[in-house]
Amino acid sequence: MDVREAEEYAAGHIPGAVSEPLSSLSETKLQKDRPLFLYCLRGMRSRRAAGILRRMGYKAKSIGGISRYSGELER
Repeated sequence: MDVREAEEYAAGHIPGAVSEPLSSLSETKLQKDRPLFLYCLRGMRSRRAAGILRRMGYKAKSIGGISRYSGELER
């Protein structure tokens, strides 16, 4: 799950990632029975988002930032 803003996501994201910006995370409708793996640009927002989601009852883990990802990006 990409927690960057919509413009950042549109510029390139990990294939298959869904966009759920940190700024609107409290409105998410994702299922709580599946683990969520979060990333942002460098890892700071994804760590913050993981904490928020865990408090909301989700199984969430930050996997860091897309800046360390070496694969192809989807646009």
